[in-house]
Amino acid sequence: MNASPGRGEATWRDTVPPPVARPHGLRAWLRVLRRGGGAVLVLLAGVLLILPLRGAERLFHGRRRPWTGPHVQMVCRLTLACMGIRWRRMGKPMRGLGAVVANHSSWLDILVLNAAMPVFFVSKAEVADWPGINILTRVTDTHFVVRDPRLARAQADEFAARVRAGHRLLFFPEGTSTDGRRLLPFKPTLFQGFLDPALPEGLAIQPVSAVYQAPAGTDPRFYGWWGDMDLGPHLLAVLAARRQGRVTVILHDPVPVAGQTRKTLAMACEDAVRRGLVA
Repeated sequence: MNASPGRGEATWRDTVPPPVARPHGLRAWLRVLRRGGGAVLVLLAGVLLILPLRGAERLFHGRRRPWTGPHVQMVCRLTLACMGIRWRRMGKPMRGLGAVVANHSSWLDILVLNAAMPVFFVSKAEVADWPGINILTRVTDTHFVVRDPRLARAQADEFAARVRAGHRLLFFPEGTSTDGRRLLPFKPTLFQGFLDPALPEGLAIQPVSAVYQAPAGTDPRFYGWWGDMDLGPHLLAVLAARRQGRVTVILHDPVPVAGQTRKTLAMACEDAVRRGLVA
């Protein structure tokens, strides 16, 4: 499975990204400092608090994450508030064992989807070396995947162990990020892991639609981050926006895995996510 933002040959480039405006004027830079500074402080405090919390959690609960999952959720909600991005959730998180799939539009998805429910992202191993991002992925226990057939069985066993521990793993079946205005076909191969006999019975997958609404007067693709767009300029543009937009996270009914094939699973989840984006 691979859930990381695409950069390279798998990156979606079907449209030309809008110009990313640099912060212009003193007020714009003050917004960057106020919003960015607040977000950084919240994230730093969250990282410092999660370390001892995870230690105590491991002692009493082993691999399960009943404390640090909600902690990360609250940190992400506070970070979005500091950035001025309005957020709401529709629907309820699934009960029982399973995973989550969602559309992928931006680096903001990390905050937005974690704010909706405690999740653990599935990502390609290369992301573990990205400066800054690597700290967050390690602290939040991101599930890394190595594209090596020799490690396939070991990775499948680790995936099954995390599911049994109640970890809600989240992946992006599009395989890359888009402009947030469309949904790419879900890759059926990414659903093969859910058919492994080592997984517990009663497994389900919850589709999620993250719907971004750009600030008034800006390009509708304002929050999208794709193609060869650089993270730094896009981050500054978001922080400098005079007024922020909003994002709605729609949690759809879970799709049972039993009796499905990877193709039918992909189709059912894709249809649900697409309905949320269209609505």
